[in-house]
Amino acid sequence: MLIYTFDRTMDGLLSAVFDAYALHQQPDGLVGEGDVLPLFCDEVHGVTTADDKARRVWTGLEKRLKREPLRLISISWLSESRELYTPLFRYIHKIFRTPAAAGVGGGMNFADPDVLYVTNTARRVLHEQLRMKQFLRFQKAKDGTYLGVVSPDNDVLPLIIDHFQDRFQAQPWLIYDARRRYGYNHDGKTVIRITFADEAALPFSLEDGRLSDSLLSDDDKTFQELWRTYFKAICIRERLNPKKQRGDMPRRYWKYMTEKQ
Repeated sequence: MLIYTFDRTMDGLLSAVFDAYALHQQPDGLVGEGDVLPLFCDEVHGVTTADDKARRVWTGLEKRLKREPLRLISISWLSESRELYTPLFRYIHKIFRTPAAAGVGGGMNFADPDVLYVTNTARRVLHEQLRMKQFLRFQKAKDGTYLGVVSPDNDVLPLIIDHFQDRFQAQPWLIYDARRRYGYNHDGKTVIRITFADEAALPFSLEDGRLSDSLLSDDDKTFQELWRTYFKAICIRERLNPKKQRGDMPRRYWKYMTEKQ
């Protein structure tokens, strides 16, 4: 059994595809560096990530694939799933070695398990980015900045930022991913990706996303309380359906939602 190992980056995966094509090999799997190898592995090839290799493979994909399958490949990677490594690697590898099997030219071949796995993974990411647009709650700081904290299962911030930039063009805001420790800040004109060197000095809690009372604007305190009151008032006890509510609004999002705090 031949296994490739890589550095868990997209460029590393593309470099692995380049190596497999150049070496005329068909690895049985792709594993992240440091992960446990399969039991019957007898040969390992360590992939060295190279920008030029990755660029050549991606350029080749752009030439061979239509826009939608190319987009789904990028989106699937945002799942950060280790189970995706091998199916995605095999799918891209097939595009170069056996284009017909991957559905190149005639649309995606969903009869191929690797194509189907990558597509379904991308769809799960897209589903969560839609939920983030629905469930993100902002708090207004005293300086006028709006803060929204989330902790999605997938790395969906890059997919939702354009939505909020278009919708809130004039307002300064910060959307922060508490799980991955990065965010996007909009100053009213441009958006930049940010991280905090000292998390102990953060003006908000990573646990529930709340701004400290000393920084929360007075009118936002009032609005938050009004929103909680409204949320309780529209609840009809006779029609309570906790199971459906958890399906429509998964419990893992509640800790950052004002009406659930």
